[in-house]
Amino acid sequence: MAKALPIMFQGTHSDAGKSVIVTAFCRIFAQDGHKIVPFKSQNMALNSYITIDGKEIGRAQGVQAEAAGIQATTQMNPILIKPNRDNESQIVVHGKPYKNMEAGAYRQEFFQTGIQLIEESLAFLSHTYERIVIEGAGSPAEVNLNDRELVNMRVARMANAPVVLIGDIEKGGVFASLVGTLQLLEPEDRDRVIGVIINKFRGDVRLLEPGLTWFEEYTGKPVLGVIPYMPHLNIDAEDSVILNQFTAAQNAEKELDIAVIQYPKISNFTDVDPFFAEPDCHVRFITRAEQLQEPDLVILPGSKNTIEDLIFLKESGLAKRILELHRKKKSVIFGICGGYQMLGENIRDPFAIESQHEAMEGLCLLPLRTAITKEKTTVLSEGRLAFHGNEFGVNGYEIHMGESELTGACEALIETADRTDGCKSADEQVIGTYFHGIFHNDAFREMLLNHIRQTKGLAPIYDRVSFNQLREEAFDRLADHVRGHVKLDFIEQKMEEFQKRGITQ
Repeated sequence: MAKALPIMFQGTHSDAGKSVIVTAFCRIFAQDGHKIVPFKSQNMALNSYITIDGKEIGRAQGVQAEAAGIQATTQMNPILIKPNRDNESQIVVHGKPYKNMEAGAYRQEFFQTGIQLIEESLAFLSHTYERIVIEGAGSPAEVNLNDRELVNMRVARMANAPVVLIGDIEKGGVFASLVGTLQLLEPEDRDRVIGVIINKFRGDVRLLEPGLTWFEEYTGKPVLGVIPYMPHLNIDAEDSVILNQFTAAQNAEKELDIAVIQYPKISNFTDVDPFFAEPDCHVRFITRAEQLQEPDLVILPGSKNTIEDLIFLKESGLAKRILELHRKKKSVIFGICGGYQMLGENIRDPFAIESQHEAMEGLCLLPLRTAITKEKTTVLSEGRLAFHGNEFGVNGYEIHMGESELTGACEALIETADRTDGCKSADEQVIGTYFHGIFHNDAFREMLLNHIRQTKGLAPIYDRVSFNQLREEAFDRLADHVRGHVKLDFIEQKMEEFQKRGITQ
């Protein structure tokens, strides 16, 4: 097989839309019959994805692989950085924990190792697939970091990839950010940029045209597309910065109110994504006690630092409010992974894996004790879930550095082939599990929501839409949307030209 044609998307800043654009191009190229693969050399994220062989990569690359119609592997994201406390992160190499490192030590000690890992993964993918869609991180114009960066222009040079620069017009100052980024690039890297995409545009594009003309004349770089803002896209987000848009109070038009606790080290918040697609659910992310009110469902999601986030719950007053809701039987309280651990009696971290606090009392809503362990569990899981007299086949994935044991009588939530997972209170008002993705199981989600509706005197809603079907439709809708607003032929032409010219600056 000939060497794959690469294309790389970089942004003027984080959350410019790189992950979504890469996802779109993965589906576009797959629709056009190419064997396509996504790649991000180094990803910093607390939202993870578990590969079929039980390895951990950034969630965006897993989703992009789904859009490409292939199984995700660690070659698509060989280095994952997971912040776990101030100035320290867990470094995950090819899906397994490598070590905890401070930022300075990572830059100095890991750089050459990172180069080798990236080169090996690019070589493998380049000789296995026809096209590689590469995602950068942050901005390529971080002049204080560029001497040892592992994710932007250095990767473009390794892969000999043309670069498309993405600017987010929604945040304002898009022309300044695009021009400034280009001017701060080294000349050889600036030459590698084949054009720009302006993302998340709202309004009449004719009002933008004078700016587009000025930009092309000033920079000599073509505008390859202006992509209109696309709402209600059921595709996993990776960066928790997007959660700021989901803090509004209960929507009176929605019958069910769902409050998700947004602690500082929240992880895998995409567990709640299916609720956004439900017609009767309003989802709020909560950071303060006064925001909580009296929701129908309180979700304690995953955490990269369970003890520190438990301290946040207590110091913010959220723990007290959650316990009040429980005493009043006002809400179903559901914990996932780290949130499940917090619902127990005690969490210990004897090896200081995540925190300097050796132990912390939990919310004591489930008879459970947890010890943070040196070994991380990363596995795809399936089993039978029991809820209010019904059983459902469910699947999910587990990512945790902790083992929990029951300290008293408590019915298991899920029976797997060789063990049980999670537990629930006798009245099933408090539920916990290690299964991420539990709400992506349509039958269980329908039963849970209809149980809540029944307690409120509302009629059940059956035949809710399949969330996986929505995701597939969203991939196609996104691809069609982007295809209709970018100069795809020009981009493909440049991909071929770079390979023919053998540019290796």
